[in-house]
Amino acid sequence: MSTTELAWFKSSYSGSSGDDCVEVAVTEQAIHVRDSKDTTRPPFAMHRQGWERFVRFASER
Repeated sequence: MSTTELAWFKSSYSGSSGDDCVEVAVTEQAIHVRDSKDTTRPPFAMHRQGWERFVRFASER
């Protein structure tokens, strides 16, 4: 699946001022993450378990 076919949405952890935006796309195989200000840069992907651990860690901070 190409990144243009993914359904991207702004992460709820992104800043409300619009300058620190992270977009996320969810598939059965992975979570894809990209910078919304520069969508020409390649996104990165991780397994769902890794994403869940990351979100848990970030929400504890």
